[in-house]
Amino acid sequence: MSLLASPTLPFVLALGALAVVALAQVTGLGDVIEDAGDLDTGGGLDAGGFGDALTTLLGLGRVPLLIWLASLLLIFGSVGLIGQAWITNLLGAPLSAGWAMLGAGAAALPLNRLAMRPLGAIMPKDETTAINLDDLVRRDAEIQIGTARPGSPARAKVIDVHGQAHFIMVEPHDATTELQAGDTVLLVRREGPTFYGVQYESPLLGLDS
Repeated sequence: MSLLASPTLPFVLALGALAVVALAQVTGLGDVIEDAGDLDTGGGLDAGGFGDALTTLLGLGRVPLLIWLASLLLIFGSVGLIGQAWITNLLGAPLSAGWAMLGAGAAALPLNRLAMRPLGAIMPKDETTAINLDDLVRRDAEIQIGTARPGSPARAKVIDVHGQAHFIMVEPHDATTELQAGDTVLLVRREGPTFYGVQYESPLLGLDS
């Protein structure tokens, strides 16, 4: 049975979406999207505790949203493909795509909730109080991936006042300079999701030497 056949195509697409989510995390776009949107899991479902109950049921809140989504896609896609292969061997033909998706979804949600428990235990805890992105201005950041040029930001890591790491996109404040991976910059302003920084030697560097 071809993986691109109708009975298995939804699960192949789910694994393809997983690759897109993974790429977003690797490039830093996932962190930028979450920070720019000030995501607060369950914040829009406050109706007599219904939102808290739903997020607990689904395992949301234990890990960042994109990690939760990546895990769900992986489990859904894997359960669907393995299940269709097993049913084909047992019955001689796979289930229709609709029935297979219902079955895989019914299995994936509780399995994903179980997977969130160990993941949530080993991952750094999210901030209990959301911060304003403008609070990151005037803090040190380190360029991690890429070279920041005017109009072409690079990924950087900045630690907020609570000790929580944020991954942001940074361009040089001075249009005539470039910021290389490993450079320490002072964030001086923000425009939308993009921060602007100036390079300098942090007084904290070299204290351990």
